[in-house]
Amino acid sequence: MKVSQLLNPTLREVPAEAEVVSHQLMLRAGYIRKVTGGIYTYLPLGWRVIKKIEQIVREEMDAKGGQEVMLPIVQPAELWKETGRWEVYGPEMFRLKDRHGREFCLGPTHEEIITDLVKGEVRSYKQLPLLLYQIQNKYRDERRPRFGLMRGREFIMKDLYSFDRDAESSKISYQKMYDAYERVFKRCGLTFRAVEADAGAIGGSGGTHEFMVLAESGEAKVVFCPACEYAANVEKAECQPTAIPEQDMVGEKLTEVYTPGVKTIDELEDFLGAKKTSLIKAMIYKGDDKYFLILVRGDREINEIKVNNVLGPFINLRLAEPQEVEELLQCEPGFIGPVGLNKKIYIVADLEIAKMKNGICGANKKDYHLMNVSCGEDFTPDQIADLRMITAGEPCPKCGQSLKEARGIEVGQVFNLGTKYSEALRAFYLDEKGQERIIYMGCYGIGVSRTMAAAIEQNHDQDGIIWPVPIAPYHCIIVPVSVKDPELIATADRLYAELNALGVETVYDDRDERPGVKFKDADLIGYPYRLTIGKKALAEGKVELYNRRTRQIELISVEDASRKVQRIIEEELAKNK
Repeated sequence: MKVSQLLNPTLREVPAEAEVVSHQLMLRAGYIRKVTGGIYTYLPLGWRVIKKIEQIVREEMDAKGGQEVMLPIVQPAELWKETGRWEVYGPEMFRLKDRHGREFCLGPTHEEIITDLVKGEVRSYKQLPLLLYQIQNKYRDERRPRFGLMRGREFIMKDLYSFDRDAESSKISYQKMYDAYERVFKRCGLTFRAVEADAGAIGGSGGTHEFMVLAESGEAKVVFCPACEYAANVEKAECQPTAIPEQDMVGEKLTEVYTPGVKTIDELEDFLGAKKTSLIKAMIYKGDDKYFLILVRGDREINEIKVNNVLGPFINLRLAEPQEVEELLQCEPGFIGPVGLNKKIYIVADLEIAKMKNGICGANKKDYHLMNVSCGEDFTPDQIADLRMITAGEPCPKCGQSLKEARGIEVGQVFNLGTKYSEALRAFYLDEKGQERIIYMGCYGIGVSRTMAAAIEQNHDQDGIIWPVPIAPYHCIIVPVSVKDPELIATADRLYAELNALGVETVYDDRDERPGVKFKDADLIGYPYRLTIGKKALAEGKVELYNRRTRQIELISVEDASRKVQRIIEEELAKNK
């Protein structure tokens, strides 16, 4: 492809709307253009990257026995109501009605549709296991679309669904996909980790792992153990209760103290001179029409995912409004505590609160707190569970070593669904004895467009994108420093023809622009290699080979240039297989 013919409008300025690096660079380098909030058009270079990721995904899904299908985007509400997700999925679902008033949605995911298909087509155990997948647009009405392709209303996703005879067979399918995902992201040239995660709205009784591309800009936090293979999203990570050091204890006799205007943990710490480890953080949450008092230590953060999993599922778990708290307990937030509230509200305490002696909490009276509160003596929780966020440095739940923390971008997730959808939609098969058995399922998603964005977040510098070779839009760009010099152009034409004949995907910058402009565009776009044809080097029979990642320049002979670039590209592609 010649640059003069390529639709690739680059921008020098950073668009004001772009918050993260990948969004900025995809706009500046001419990969995408915004249509409206969360919806984008892919320009030619962007679409080439997408197709390369899709091809890697297809090859790995097919290698594990996957069969590609195409399911409808518009889905009838009846199937979603059968599984109970029409109400649970919430406002993120695009809902619509046809001219007859029948309800539909734009598919945010396809568990219902695929299960209904298999229910109608699979009769015998001989047809199982079955792996069906598609690569298709998905639609979710994000409250605040942001970060470009990271969190959009329309996005490209690969979703595969496994159907098995029993739980053990389902585990085999799960492991197949887990291994395939590792292959996909390795082939894309990405640094990633598989971490234990929460199943969210997908649900299911089995485990789930997220595949995280590690990047400083990642919106998700993960913890991992350097001594064993344990890794988890912070929302999922198991927390081990730690004892409070003896010096953090503040006394023994239950005492009410006057704390005027002291409502927050930080203010209470300063006012009483107590450490946060001796304070009890008490928050009122509402799930559907129920209220709960959630207790964690003052130095901890409540994990709402864990709270919802312990008590829910709730359609809308949220922090109660101040007026709701006052109506419920006749006390304003900031002075709430568990003592004396057992008959008024359901109390759920974190594992560390259950071990707490001589703590400090609100007195359920404005401007007062209680000192020396002990769980089991001064109040008794209705339930005790792991309710908090984990932090770096805490012990690994598997081996006890200190955990480390990193940031990541979720690009894929694998779920062991069990029989959640097959039971709801009555998807059965007949075993060897003609007995009706329930089908066990799994689902496995890869965000194709998100993988493109994540690759940029992980691979860029101040000048632009640094594409991993397997997913770069083109492998090499040829840049003659002048299009008015016949000798330079003749050499460029020759190398362009040779590289294409050798299977090296090559762009030829034939524009009548200054060399600096061409170099800046090439760096911004992120072509892995650049062949620069200049008069001085060419006089010695050489051209410059520039490596975008290392920024190293090597003078190589014109005669050997095409073969050398071919060898480099083949080595790069082989390295990631």
